[in-house]
Amino acid sequence: MHVHTGFTIAFVTFGPTPMNLLLNVRPERRGDLVTPEVIAFDPPVPARQHVDAFGNVCTRIVAPGGRITLSADFTIADSGLPDDQVPDARQIPVAALPDDVLMYMLGSRYCDTDKLSGIAWSLFGGTPEGWARVQAILDFVNDRLRFDYKQADATRTAFDGYTQRVGVCRDFAHLAITLCRCMNIPARYATGYLGDIGGPKDPAPMDFSAWFEVYLDGAEGGRWYTFDARHNRPRIARIVMARGRDAADCALTTSFGTAHLVRFDVHTDEVMDTRNAWAKAA
Repeated sequence: MHVHTGFTIAFVTFGPTPMNLLLNVRPERRGDLVTPEVIAFDPPVPARQHVDAFGNVCTRIVAPGGRITLSADFTIADSGLPDDQVPDARQIPVAALPDDVLMYMLGSRYCDTDKLSGIAWSLFGGTPEGWARVQAILDFVNDRLRFDYKQADATRTAFDGYTQRVGVCRDFAHLAITLCRCMNIPARYATGYLGDIGGPKDPAPMDFSAWFEVYLDGAEGGRWYTFDARHNRPRIARIVMARGRDAADCALTTSFGTAHLVRFDVHTDEVMDTRNAWAKAA
């Protein structure tokens, strides 16, 4: 299947303002691009890219002052398959984890494991290890937090989400990640495009989405598996833009100075095969 996606985001700055942007798809998905993925800037500004420490494509610009609009519009191929479900995937002993996975066992900016460790063990210490334990955490987070765009808070940690019992998709991800790490399961944050493909349409305005991944031992050995604490069901056509320890590593835009957001539009839609549709109609 093909997915047509992109964004238009505008800021107003008050003089030259450096900005870091994680608005490209991850390098692993570049081979799936059907049309070029190019970020356009209005007014035009010089831009340069590098791959950061987490493997994300980072674009650096200096907004000149006044209004600047960032936009992209492209089509990408996707398998059309839902997130993998591997119920017999096993938990890997900490001593046997790969070195590059260990960082996802530790506390981080929004994942305050020190405050949730005792709670995690009291809740999930009796659950079977591996996939079943992750699913138990998923069910708990999905039930405990109430989704509310109006309650978004850029400073909310996992413990805050646990106590306040409300949040947006990043808060669901942070709480699930933290509880997994407390239970010695490596977990990392992911963000990107996730439309309503294959499911009911959400009447709320489209946004980027956040979910998480855990490292388990499946039939093919150790690998990362996708989980979504907000939706708590497999989804189709996730297009990853950034991964990291938590949202602090995956901020899609970071300004080093005041930048007021004045426009934010995201679109993600399945491209219908008009040729097949015409043939069926005939």
